[in-house]
Amino acid sequence: MDASTTIRRMLQGNKISVPAYQRAYSWETPDGKSDKKTHTNVFLSDLNEYRKIADDKKRSPYYFGHFLFEKGQGQELNVIDGQQRLTTIVIFLCAVFTKLGSLRPLSDMEHILYEDMVTRRGDFSFLTVEYDRRILIDYVILKSKHDTNCDTESSGRIIKAYDYFTRELESASEIYLNGVIEVISNATCTTHLVDNESEAIQMFIFQNNRGKQPSNLEIVKAQFMYQVHLNGGAAKIALIEEIKYNFEKIYKSISSIDYKISEDDVLSYALKIHFNSLAELNTLSKINSILADRHAIDFIKIFTHLLAACFEQLTVFFGKDERRNFAIHSLVTLGGIGVVLPFIIKAYIYNLSIDDKCALCSSFENLVLRHRTIGTRATISTRINSVFKELTLDNKDITKIISMIEELKKSKDDWWAHWNNEKLEISIQGGLHPSVARYLLWKYEIHLRGQGMAGYSPERFESIDSPELEHIAPTKEPNTTPHGYDTYDDEFKNQYLNCLGNYLLLSGSHNCAVGNIPFGKKLVTYVHNEQQIEIKGLVSENAVWTRDVILARKNKIIKVIMGVC
Repeated sequence: MDASTTIRRMLQGNKISVPAYQRAYSWETPDGKSDKKTHTNVFLSDLNEYRKIADDKKRSPYYFGHFLFEKGQGQELNVIDGQQRLTTIVIFLCAVFTKLGSLRPLSDMEHILYEDMVTRRGDFSFLTVEYDRRILIDYVILKSKHDTNCDTESSGRIIKAYDYFTRELESASEIYLNGVIEVISNATCTTHLVDNESEAIQMFIFQNNRGKQPSNLEIVKAQFMYQVHLNGGAAKIALIEEIKYNFEKIYKSISSIDYKISEDDVLSYALKIHFNSLAELNTLSKINSILADRHAIDFIKIFTHLLAACFEQLTVFFGKDERRNFAIHSLVTLGGIGVVLPFIIKAYIYNLSIDDKCALCSSFENLVLRHRTIGTRATISTRINSVFKELTLDNKDITKIISMIEELKKSKDDWWAHWNNEKLEISIQGGLHPSVARYLLWKYEIHLRGQGMAGYSPERFESIDSPELEHIAPTKEPNTTPHGYDTYDDEFKNQYLNCLGNYLLLSGSHNCAVGNIPFGKKLVTYVHNEQQIEIKGLVSENAVWTRDVILARKNKIIKVIMGVC
């Protein structure tokens, strides 16, 4: 293939696919009418800006950048660098030709153009990673299925990008569509071809350690495959297939735990579990040092399997187990649980009972709350590393872990006292991170609902009507006089506005509606959960929301929290 060519010629003359070691489709697409810059709307706006250039005779062809390929069999090419752009080009072309076809029948020349760049007359010019191919083919190219249930996060991104382009082209004219087809089909690019998978992987690592970094997980995947290519010996082919299989499971797991955890964090947890130490901190450096060792292939086999197991077990933890078990749900709702996730992954890999898993989660909830609220330079992972090491496949007893956390809550010893009950009570007196404040008020709501009710089952966080954190006395003093709140002096603003006594759980719509209105009007709306109703009992109808009332309510909430935590 020439060093310089057109997009049409590149797609027309070759069958291009994304190999297993490459990252899946990762370009982001804006939500709704958002003005936020993302990869796909920048892609479209750049094309539109180019089309606005008036003097076509002086206009050079649009440039789509540089692409790296590994040579496959026949005319098959594996794309090393540039697959995000190629995927987007194909998705966009499908949306353009579909819209044009809805305005009038495509001409013979347009059919040829589409087949050259997308379908190759019954085959496909470009295919993404294997586990996303059905979505690209069925939803985008053939439009034969409109099932949007995705196995992977990247499948969802493909659908989202196609739907975005379809919406953006909804009112496009025939002239506009013909124009963008011409721009893309004549657009130029430069290409570079390498001869084999080993060289391709090496080039991938080199290219992606310059410029924009891929995730650590993607780098490790490429490094593992490169090592196997170099040193796999007679078992090389089988090992590569095993790595590909494990990473396919990993990417499918990532889709189901999206927005709950970072893939690079899971990589870090897996390394801690492999070496049975929470002290393993620099993931890439550690793995690079291992790959320089002559036993690297043995590590790759064991670690890739462990890594896939970690992702799969977290899918269960954040999925069906979180839905079915309140203790797990409560810990997940608190958030910031990375410090204890290596323990939890161990519990799942070692197949502990669900009762033991829930007991661990309840205990860890107390630990994480302290870790999140108490400001200290002392590292909690150092304190809990010894019991982490003792939890093994041969020793599944969780008693020591739970006992250690109970002792930590009461300890006066300098080594442990950073997170005791006294420090926790002090830490929740003042301002809190909004997510922690919502969590504490949810616990308080559970307490209020369960008072005097034998056998009461705590309700899930989302049952509190999509709660948001409301300041009863607004952070900005209302303009109306009288407004029903205490005097907004420095003491009131610094000590009373941002504390549990002045916080309340409201739905998003309720929170938006009450805003900065006078307290009397706000009080009338407090009818939707127990703590709102309780506030109506704290003050008379025409009373002022004073600092004394805020303090009394704060002390009551803290007493309840300390009783359950």
